Amino acid sequence: MRKFKLEVPQRASRCIKKSLPVFMAATLIAGSMSMTANADSAKVVTLGANLSDEQKSSMYEYFGTTADEVDTIEVTNQDERKYMEGIASEAQIGKKTYSCSYVEPTQKGGIQVKVANLTFVTSSMIASTLLTSGVENCNVVAASPIEVSGTGALTGIMMAYESASGEELSEEQKAAATEELVTTGELADDIGQQQASDLMNQVKQEVIEENLTDEGKIEDTVKSNAKKAGVELTDEQIAQIVSLMQNIAQYDYDVKALQKTLENLEGKEEGFFSKLVSTFTGFFGGGDDKGGIINSTNDKILGDNAVIDSTLDGLKDKVSKNEVSSDNEEGFFDKIANFFKGIFGGNKTEDAADDTTEDTASENNTDEAAPEDALTPQGTDGSEEPVGSDTPADALDEDSEDPLQNGHDGYDEDSEDPLQNGHDGDTDSDVTSETE
Repeated sequence: MRKFKLEVPQRASRCIKKSLPVFMAATLIAGSMSMTANADSAKVVTLGANLSDEQKSSMYEYFGTTADEVDTIEVTNQDERKYMEGIASEAQIGKKTYSCSYVEPTQKGGIQVKVANLTFVTSSMIASTLLTSGVENCNVVAASPIEVSGTGALTGIMMAYESASGEELSEEQKAAATEELVTTGELADDIGQQQASDLMNQVKQEVIEENLTDEGKIEDTVKSNAKKAGVELTDEQIAQIVSLMQNIAQYDYDVKALQKTLENLEGKEEGFFSKLVSTFTGFFGGGDDKGGIINSTNDKILGDNAVIDSTLDGLKDKVSKNEVSSDNEEGFFDKIANFFKGIFGGNKTEDAADDTTEDTASENNTDEAAPEDALTPQGTDGSEEPVGSDTPADALDEDSEDPLQNGHDGYDEDSEDPLQNGHDGDTDSDVTSETE
């Protein structure tokens, strides 16, 4: 019995080679989509106890949800005083509670925060202080239907997180987080909100990463970072920050979680493959974009004059600038394909050269018949064997070197197909596929 040998056309081989990276990327993304879809969690809304019924309804509408879709907690002024008395002034605490929050624990991504109508605190302050309280990953919206200081907002957020996640935060760390929020807010009155947040975040990062507990070393860190930022601090402010950092330093923190949230606050762009997964999961309905519930808010509810900021803003601005400056750079899908081409040994230059060689070969074969030895490869014993057919080479169409083209199946009508009836064409060899 003659051996059957299938020769894959050169162009088909090239198509397979070029398509493989895309199929590999699609497989990777599909796996990520399924994991993302399974990462759902409870969501909790907190409402200030002194809001009217109409204001409470407007906050559900602002959050983009309803009372039936979430668990709701009412936060009182007494709840706020539990953590703020002795840290914040009486004027900062007030006697009524209007701040509301919407909290969604997540599995990764650090802490993302959006605030609206809170004048004393920013999204960055709340995100950083939530880290101090022991939270590592969650999306938060803190808002009020009217402008308020927002000093009590952190209390409601921590209550909502504990309810939504089922995790009980340390009472001492919650107190330290509240102290940090008040300290940063007071510092912001003197040097500005952004400068205060950046300074506190940088100092805290160094204290935790370098495990600083000594008062002198922490003080040097505060002074060094203030000098780098071009900020002048009073001795009282330095002492206040050092005392706070000594308190924070006694607790254990996940450094990676800390770094992730601080990267969010600095507006650092996520890596290429993180964006790859996010883009496809969003496109195919695999989950919310980065920020989750933050993307569902309806800012129009609060009016045109509402004061709004989000930790996502810095990231979006940076991504937007990068997109403008990279119009002439490699395309998105080119990056995907070329990554996998690098793994499998392919590249654009080789493909272009292969296509040119293939086209030249096709033109040269137009006016002459395929040589006989192209259709009768050598067998393992050195003898010539027909390629899957008893039909001689000169019976093939002169315009094709491939015995399977032009409607020809490679067999004589009177010949039995060696692949039929469970036979593979040879007892010693399976079908062979060759690519160049």
